[in-house]
Amino acid sequence: MKVHILDDWFNTLRSLPCFGLLKDHDVTVWTDHQPDEAALARRLQDADCVVLFRERTPVTRTLLEKLPNLKMISQRGAHPHVDVQACTDHGVLLCSNKGADGANYAAAELTFALILAAMRQLPQQMASVKAAGWQMGVGRTLRGRRLGLYGYGRIGRVVADYARAFGMEVTWWSSGAGRARARADGEIVAPSRDAFFAQSDVVSLHLRLTPETRGIITDQDLARMSDRAVLVNTSRAGLIAPGALLHALNAGRPGMAALDVFDNEPLTDPNDPLLSHPNVIATPHIGFVTEDEFDKQFSDIFEQVNAYAAGQPIYMINPDVYAR
Repeated sequence: MKVHILDDWFNTLRSLPCFGLLKDHDVTVWTDHQPDEAALARRLQDADCVVLFRERTPVTRTLLEKLPNLKMISQRGAHPHVDVQACTDHGVLLCSNKGADGANYAAAELTFALILAAMRQLPQQMASVKAAGWQMGVGRTLRGRRLGLYGYGRIGRVVADYARAFGMEVTWWSSGAGRARARADGEIVAPSRDAFFAQSDVVSLHLRLTPETRGIITDQDLARMSDRAVLVNTSRAGLIAPGALLHALNAGRPGMAALDVFDNEPLTDPNDPLLSHPNVIATPHIGFVTEDEFDKQFSDIFEQVNAYAAGQPIYMINPDVYAR
């Protein structure tokens, strides 16, 4: 098959062991992002299969209308960026392994790195010493402080293990079902949502972005946080109500945010009011960006391509297409 891989910005995939899974296909790897839909469609005119790099490129109905040869889209994880109904209408099979085989340790590690960076003022201290300013302030120790984890899932549980190794107390909030699972596992669940936000020194978000969770973190939640607390978000920006975090930081509660995700990505405006806020430290959506995680995820994606080519597709999101 003619397989086109989109948005491999650093030309990483060809160097990974998993790339050998595509040895029997005609593969084109695009190492830049093409935001213009017409130009993107011209690139993909001969594609039988398009491989998506997470959510870097949306697949819209108008794009699919321009790709009459396309038979399959292969990706991994959730797919809010793909118009599934349009795929079905145009006879394009979407395959996506949700990754139920374990936690994303790369995302968990980055989460804890941001917690450490925020509490110890690492970006600011690094900038100060490089500018010949030496020390610029006094950080805080993690031991004995409370980490509040919102969302009782695999990544959150790994972060909890890291926090306990540093001597932190861990408390949870989640959906009713998530809180029930946490209690059954012997975890500490906050007595109320208000208490969870008010009593945590650090709150870290670990939820999937769905219609139900979009905007689930409100102005009121953030206002209950301490003026010395830190909010960490390595999940999705849309979990926080529009404008709520900037308003909260301007009001001084929480005192700081450590962010890996933003509403508009890639975010390249240094004057963006949230990115440039003095109480925000940020990374450019690199929670999953490690060679190890790429190899794991793209092994799944390329196996989906091979299964389709062999006439036995797996992880079908819209299986009615294949049944036609």
